[in-house]
Parts: sequence; structure tokens; C-alpha cells
Amino acid sequence: MAKLTKHEKRERRHKRIRKKVFGTQERPRLCVYRSLNAFYAQVVDDTKGHTLVSASSIDPEFVELAGKRGGKSINDVQKVAEVLVKKAFEKGIKKVVFDRGGFIYHGKIKAFADKCRELGLEF
Repeated sequence: MAKLTKHEKRERRHKRIRKKVFGTQERPRLCVYRSLNAFYAQVVDDTKGHTLVSASSIDPEFVELAGKRGGKSINDVQKVAEVLVKKAFEKGIKKVVFDRGGFIYHGKIKAFADKCRELGLEF
């Protein structure tokens, strides 16, 4: 059997997680993705298949807050969390289910989740 790449391992973990994690209208799914250049997060209602709220490190709100476009440091990720939680509260979303997207729960993913909890989002 061929050895799996890091990307293939992450995709396998993500598929395994998505079997269990499902967002409803009352408790939508907060999914995250980190690329080499940016960090993305969105709140999704899986029953309808709609994205309710999204934020990333390339959005104008983030650029206004951070003073730069892009960025993937832990501080940048925490600023993305601030933008996302603000938008979620405006839409009336207080409880979510966290989908780490197959990424290991440490570093930026953990910092993002902790900041969201600190700002009042419940998972």
C-alpha cells in the first residue's frame, strides 16, 4: 500500500469527522480551513445547505481590523474569530457545532476555537 500524503491524511480525517458532525438550523456547523496563505471560517446550516456567516483573513472586515490582507499567524486567526463571532451574533447565532476540517486540534485551530468561546460562542 502506498504511503499517504499529509493532504490525503487530512482529507480522510475530515471525511470521518463529517460522518458525525452535522449542522442544524438551531445549531449550525462552524467549519474552518487553513491554506498556506489564509485562514477561512464559515457557519453552515447543513439541512438547507446554506452558508449563514463567513469570515476569512482576506475579507475587507479583517483587512480593516488587522491592517493587512491575508495572514495566517495565531494573532490573525484570532482576529478572524472576532469578525466571525460579531457577524454570527448579528444573525442571532449563539450555539454552533465545531468542525475542525480534519486539521489536528492544536495551534491555529485551537486558538481560533478558544477565541470564539471567549467571545461568547457556545460549542
